[in-house]
Amino acid sequence: MNFLQTHKFNTKLKNLFFLGFSLVVFFSLSTVNAQKKYTIVLDAGHGGKDPGNLGNGYKEKNIALKVALEVGNQLHKEKDIKVIYTRKKDVYPELWKRGEIANNAKADLFVSIHCDSHTSNAYGAGTFVLGLRGNKKNLEIAKRENASILLEDNYEKRYKGFDPNSAESVIGLSLLQEENLDKSLELASLIQNNFAYKLKRNNRKVKQDNFQVLRETIMPSVLVELGFLTNKKEGRFLNSKKGQQQMAKAIADAVKNYVRNLKLNTVFTNEILDDYNVVKDVVEFKIQIASGKNKIPTKPYNFKGLNNVQRVKIGSYYKYYYGVTSSYKAALKSIKIAKQKGFKSAFMVAFKNGEKVSVKEVNKLP
Repeated sequence: MNFLQTHKFNTKLKNLFFLGFSLVVFFSLSTVNAQKKYTIVLDAGHGGKDPGNLGNGYKEKNIALKVALEVGNQLHKEKDIKVIYTRKKDVYPELWKRGEIANNAKADLFVSIHCDSHTSNAYGAGTFVLGLRGNKKNLEIAKRENASILLEDNYEKRYKGFDPNSAESVIGLSLLQEENLDKSLELASLIQNNFAYKLKRNNRKVKQDNFQVLRETIMPSVLVELGFLTNKKEGRFLNSKKGQQQMAKAIADAVKNYVRNLKLNTVFTNEILDDYNVVKDVVEFKIQIASGKNKIPTKPYNFKGLNNVQRVKIGSYYKYYYGVTSSYKAALKSIKIAKQKGFKSAFMVAFKNGEKVSVKEVNKLP
């Protein structure tokens, strides 16, 4: 064997070794991923002193609770899913508390379940994700669901003057949950497809609007409108055990599909050996100053003089960040600067090893 043949043979051996090592790492990480428990928070809308809508004499709070509990019953059968409820009986957890429950649990998903109403004979199921784009009809739905805020003690301080009856307040909500928009849309689409194609419900599609309960969460979140209690036929269906079980199964099946997709697509790189130049627990803070479908050049004149703006595409949306840093103190200075420049809705986000996490969580790291 000459020198060239020897070199080629050694190169092949190295490549085979690296491939074998990579496969071992991949399968070991996949095993870790397969063993992960995915936490799903189910939120039955309204409750207690807040009955929700009372179309045709039905109580939204009761139907939402029964469906949420049935979704949970079906998800409990999955070994890799943990279910948490914001309420399991007829009580009213304040909207901020529902989000806090999910955030403290470091949930992977938040699903809020409601029933709709209208002065017309409207019918059909729809699924919402948080967003600033909403037509007049969607705005009215958001205002109705957000009106629960007025029943809460000290709501003026808790929600900083937010007025659920004001279109300006609803439209003016910050982009606190848009970091998870792509994943929220994925789950919403799975739910809506099950409603429309498996159950043959009238498809009111996936839409964006400004629900306070979604704004309080830091994980992918959706709000489901099961149908209209003000429509006699649909109200009877949703108030029946059969209807509730069917709608619950459609939601539970969508959540299970979503989790399966996560298991296929997620790779835990923080366990790869340091010898291969992968750094553990890399934390990055960013200040989100804008989000939208328009691709804007990251020049200072487009962002009120801010330099070094970062643009990241997530799905069909672009996120614009300022002050990317590994220092929490530096990030606090950056958010102050961004707000002084006029970005009043700017907020801090954090990433650990490339995955979005709670700012509070990573700020506790040594």
